[in-house]
Amino acid sequence: MEMKNKMLALLLSLICCMSLLGGCGDSAGSSDQSLKEQSQGQEQQADQDTTDEDKGDKKAEAEKEPVSLGEFSMEDIYGESYTQEMFADYRLTMVNVFATWCSPCINEIPDLEILKNEMAEKEVNLVGIVLDAADGEGGADPEAIEKAKALAEQLGVTYPFLVPDAGYLNGLLLGVSAVPTTFFVDGEGRLVGGVYLGGHSLEDWRSIVEAELEGAAP
Repeated sequence: MEMKNKMLALLLSLICCMSLLGGCGDSAGSSDQSLKEQSQGQEQQADQDTTDEDKGDKKAEAEKEPVSLGEFSMEDIYGESYTQEMFADYRLTMVNVFATWCSPCINEIPDLEILKNEMAEKEVNLVGIVLDAADGEGGADPEAIEKAKALAEQLGVTYPFLVPDAGYLNGLLLGVSAVPTTFFVDGEGRLVGGVYLGGHSLEDWRSIVEAELEGAAP
C-alpha cells in the first residue's frame, strides 16, 4: 500500500512541476502539451542516476495498466461522506482540485457546472476537491470550508466539493503542486487519461472530455 501511494503521488508530481502559487497565477497559459514536456524533463532529471535497464522496467510497469486510487473516505463541505464507490456509476469522473484563494480556479467553476450538466447523459460525473480545506494535520480548516460553502452558494454549484482526507486520497493529492489541477477516474476507480493543469474555457473542457471518453472503457 505504501508503494502504491508513492506511485500515485509521483504520477501527479511529475506532471504538476510548478509551485502551488505559480500554478494559480500562470494557469491561463498552461497547456497539456507543455505539461507533457515538463513531465519529461522531470523524469530525465529524476532518472539521471538510474540504469537504462531500470528505466525500461519502470516505463513498462507504468504503462502496463491504470493505477487504482484504492479505498478512501472523504466528506464534502457539508459533512456528507463519499468513498471510491462514487466512481462506479460513471464511465468517467472528472476530479477538479482547486483552492478557495485561487482566482483561475474560481473563474472556471461556472463553466464546470455547465459541463457537468451537459455531460451527464454521457455518463461523465464531476467532483471538486478543495485542497486548502485540509489543515495539514488530518483535520479540516473551518475558514476554508466556509469560503467553499459561500462559493458553492454564490455560483450555484450542484456537484460536491470534497475535503481532503488525512491520507490525501491515498497520497495522490500530495503530488498536486499547482491549482487548479484536473484528472480523470474511470468506473473502477483507476486514474486514467491526462492530467490538466490550469483553468480552461468551457469549449476547451468539452473537447478534453470528449477526447478522454474516446479512450475510456465502454
